[in-house]
Amino acid sequence: MNDMKKKRHKSLLILLVLIVLFGIFMPIPYYIEGPGSAVQLNELVKVNQKDDQEKGHYMLTTVAIRKATPLTYFMKYLPFHEGVTKEELFGTNTSNEEYTNLQNYYMTSSINSAIELAYKTAGEQYQLIYNGIYIMSILEGSSFEGKLTVGDTILSLDGQNFESSAEFIEYVQQQEVGQSIEVTYEHNGEKQTTSGNLMDMKETKQAGLGISLVDNTSIETEIPVAINAGEIGGPSAGFMFALQIYTQLTGKNLRDGNEIAGTGTIESDGTIGRIGGIDKKVVAASEEGATIFFAPDDTIDPVIKANYPEMMTNYQEALEAAKEIDTEMKIIPVKNFQDAIDYLEGL
Repeated sequence: MNDMKKKRHKSLLILLVLIVLFGIFMPIPYYIEGPGSAVQLNELVKVNQKDDQEKGHYMLTTVAIRKATPLTYFMKYLPFHEGVTKEELFGTNTSNEEYTNLQNYYMTSSINSAIELAYKTAGEQYQLIYNGIYIMSILEGSSFEGKLTVGDTILSLDGQNFESSAEFIEYVQQQEVGQSIEVTYEHNGEKQTTSGNLMDMKETKQAGLGISLVDNTSIETEIPVAINAGEIGGPSAGFMFALQIYTQLTGKNLRDGNEIAGTGTIESDGTIGRIGGIDKKVVAASEEGATIFFAPDDTIDPVIKANYPEMMTNYQEALEAAKEIDTEMKIIPVKNFQDAIDYLEGL
């Protein structure tokens, strides 16, 4: 009888251990977003082959994304955490690889915009280089599905090169629906060629490859600049990269010893754009000891505001998060790059 009890207890213990292991390690198609890190930019950026030696730091901020398990799923109920489905994170037609490619493109593009803006503002020389057409998505029904992938760069069509996406689109629209076209493209650094038939684009009623696209550009500068973003992806660090580069280019002591975090996309005209997860970034910055946090002071479209009356600007969201965690870190609204420079020069 005792042996039977021991066997039963042993079986229950094994079952319990298996349940716990399942809860901890078995991934489910769900992700948890939470506060990430605040990364000092002097560790990532070199201008003229020199590090930033001034006191204080600029910091980019991130949102941590973790794949959920049955147990960690409940982390979504913690403060400044939320759960998202795989479809919400990656989109319905995007694989993990394509998502990573897009995030890398957004980061590269934001770095290029940051360099362009910083050099232009500092009065230094730079040149934009056109590299081809970057594939953002491939439409269902395109004959190039399975041939081209998100993240590929189209170099030429039928052996003809282009200087812009406008030239590329004009050439394609001059062709006939159903016509075969040869595409030379770059995939993972390798030059390849494929062909397919043009499809009827419903929006334009003209021929097209069935892809969405943007220009793939790079930038060359007289004063060398090197940025190592590592595995950080997305466009939201562009503004802070621009501040770091501009400060090193000009040699101005803009930080005055402060620990300055922030977030926001950046356009080459200086516009700072809205980003997601700013509440989590405020938490990350505060925990890292930032004393100032730059938040995009975006304008919400009236139509969107009418449909989502509870929607707040990034600045309002940041203020609310700072109040909730009771931080002494100052939240500073910025609409454009010059707003940040003016604020720092007044410290």
